[in-house]
Amino acid sequence: MHATFRQLQLFAALAETGSVTGAAKACHVTQPTVSMQLKELASSVGLPLFDLAGRRLRLTDAGESLLRTAHAMSRAWAAFEQDVAGFKGHTRGRLRLAVVSTAEYFVPRMLGNFCAERPGIDVTLQVLNREGVLARLRADLDDLYIMSMPPKDADVERRVFMPNPLVVIAPRDHPLAAARRAVPLTTLAEAPFILREPGSGTRMACAAHFESLGFRPHVRLELGSNEAIKQAVAAGLGLAVLSRHTIEHGAGDDRLRVLRVRGFPAQSSWYLLHSRARRLSPVASEFLERAAAARSPLAKDSRPKLAKA
Repeated sequence: MHATFRQLQLFAALAETGSVTGAAKACHVTQPTVSMQLKELASSVGLPLFDLAGRRLRLTDAGESLLRTAHAMSRAWAAFEQDVAGFKGHTRGRLRLAVVSTAEYFVPRMLGNFCAERPGIDVTLQVLNREGVLARLRADLDDLYIMSMPPKDADVERRVFMPNPLVVIAPRDHPLAAARRAVPLTTLAEAPFILREPGSGTRMACAAHFESLGFRPHVRLELGSNEAIKQAVAAGLGLAVLSRHTIEHGAGDDRLRVLRVRGFPAQSSWYLLHSRARRLSPVASEFLERAAAARSPLAKDSRPKLAKA
């Protein structure tokens, strides 16, 4: 059996984009070149590698196995390139990250600081919902993953690196917005809540915290975006529970207030994860260590802060 590294790259691009056209664009070659190389690869393997059902491409069992092999070889080669760069005294390489959507409020700042000291590093950042990140984790497509609710059934290394306090937010004209003391959670029993969609890390942590307090919120809306929830709260549609990172990082929203509620902030954490089977590149290892050693400003004070009226 004979296959070239280029053929494996083209096949991986085909699987990722779902089409010969997409693979050609991703690899900067012509469509006939991709088709010819994939035909030779399938001939060498001796089995079909994918099926086409209408416009949808589906890998066969042999194709799935080959894709895992292609990814492993690509990772090994990238690690070798970084090793060689290190031997030459250069800091180069690529860092691949997949993070849940709430992490977009702080990860770019982390990357900016990291890359400013290492201009030779390229970064690929995927911002997805929790299910999207889990899919990439199971396929071992990235160096590191950031989420607040790691899967319990995955063979991964996980490391807590930052607190993720969850707070109750309300529109600025809410009757409790100016309260100087924390109110009982039961005060909000009749209030409508706007929460993240089921399956999101924020929703899972929120549900677990409410259950521990014996409280069942009246859920009016479920939305898949932190920004959409903030807009809905500002419009007076209800209260919400969100990560304090969504409120205090970047430009503040004067239309929102963090309520003082007994039992809040709900304490949660951010995790850095990677597959146990993956050999981390020097760049990924350094980013992991630096991120784990850094302290977020939110770690200093987990109490809710009221925006100025």
